[in-house]
Amino acid sequence: MRHPASWAALLVLSAAWQLVLGSAAGGGRRSPHNIVLILTDDQDTEIEGMTPMKKTQALIGQAGVSFRNAFTVTPLCCPSRSSLLSGRYPHNHLVRNNSLEGNCSSPAWQKNQEPLAFPSFLQKQGYQTFYAGKYLNQYGHPAAGGVQHVPLGWSYWNGLVGNSRYYNYTLSANGREERHGQRYQDDYLTDLITNRSLEFLQKWSHPPFLMVLAPPASHSPWTAAPGYATAYNTTKAPRNGSFNVHGKDKHWLVRQARSPMANTSIEFLDKAYRERWQTLLSVDDLVEKVVGRLKALDLLASTYVFYTSDNGYHAGQFSLPIDKRQLYEFDIRVPLLVRGPGIKANQTRLEPILNIDLGPTFLDIAGLNVSQTAMDGQSFLPLLVSPAQPSTWRADFLVQYTGEGHPDRDPACPALGPGVSQCFPDCVCEDAFNNTYACIRALHPHSLQYCEFADRQAFVELYNLTADPHQLHNVARSVDPTLLEALNQRLIKLQACEGPSCRA
Repeated sequence: MRHPASWAALLVLSAAWQLVLGSAAGGGRRSPHNIVLILTDDQDTEIEGMTPMKKTQALIGQAGVSFRNAFTVTPLCCPSRSSLLSGRYPHNHLVRNNSLEGNCSSPAWQKNQEPLAFPSFLQKQGYQTFYAGKYLNQYGHPAAGGVQHVPLGWSYWNGLVGNSRYYNYTLSANGREERHGQRYQDDYLTDLITNRSLEFLQKWSHPPFLMVLAPPASHSPWTAAPGYATAYNTTKAPRNGSFNVHGKDKHWLVRQARSPMANTSIEFLDKAYRERWQTLLSVDDLVEKVVGRLKALDLLASTYVFYTSDNGYHAGQFSLPIDKRQLYEFDIRVPLLVRGPGIKANQTRLEPILNIDLGPTFLDIAGLNVSQTAMDGQSFLPLLVSPAQPSTWRADFLVQYTGEGHPDRDPACPALGPGVSQCFPDCVCEDAFNNTYACIRALHPHSLQYCEFADRQAFVELYNLTADPHQLHNVARSVDPTLLEALNQRLIKLQACEGPSCRA
């Protein structure tokens, strides 16, 4: 027998569905279009991460619109992907990090957030839904349903168990365990995702469809396809901006990085940088084949194709060798290219778009009433199909991150003490328990970033990105205190926002 509280929750959920679906049905909306989302892993824009994507830029960006100010609301895989799926800021979906204890693909996430994520809404609206690739870092964990758990909303499910890999991985194929080895023709994950997506398109017969393709590139372990293993063999990470610059006025975690970096660190990051680009060439092929198949099946004109990443990346910025997790532009900016019905070619737009806006946009494409959901983001479909800039578009937004550290000393770096993590190479740490922050990133009327850390110092960073685009100078101690107070109050408001108040 169900507990009364369970009945109450079901009634609330049912009422929400009726509001969303009922208002769409009664509004005389257009027929829904198909949606394809290609979601890469750790692909930056600020250190030239889109350079290998020649086909992608031609087939999506030049055929549609490129958003120059696209951001993640949190620079780490699982919290970011949870925000993308739910349309919510981390303080509302409560995924803190990549661990099960941090709510990554946990039973609580499955119970409370998956029912209200965009695929559930689209499936209810009649979409055939297809997923292939990385989902959330702890997906498939035995304590969270294992491979038998197929997230709500997916008609065809090919979910990667755990974090990104290219070979020797396990998939959940509609809830059935499927093990893969290291034979390129059968197992290379990016190509497998490509092939299964083409099979889905070829067999698909019931409009409309949602297809999400989430290849492992450009995440470690950076295993290139055999044909691309020698590409970019002389390429090095960019040496401009904040590369190998000491973050002297920043949070202690950034200040602890050795500057100038050791030669071994530079060699390590250059190798990783090359290998990241090599893995992305297979994604570029994926885009070409999917767009080609859509065209061959006469579906391209009725399909929106989105290309983005879960977060950015750094390679030597402020002498931090390689990772994400930081508040700076290189880690929070992501690519965003879109083509589709009603979108004019060769457009560039400057409005700030967040990964929490993708879900609302997909619902809007499907003719659903986004305002009746719990989503914090807003649809940018009007920006895609209208040349005018809406006067109500956001001027600022929230960026959040919860730091992680190990309770014990790292045996490889005993001098560092407990509380830190990601200390490689050369014992330079990329994260810590108190690397926990919340930021306002504003683009209008001034381009600035204001961040508060949850540490004993209550450390503050403030950047004027108009004058200092590489965030070299923290001006928090030199500006008028009334500005800091105003930013603090705005940050408090955003940290407490939910749904419509996040768009105010």
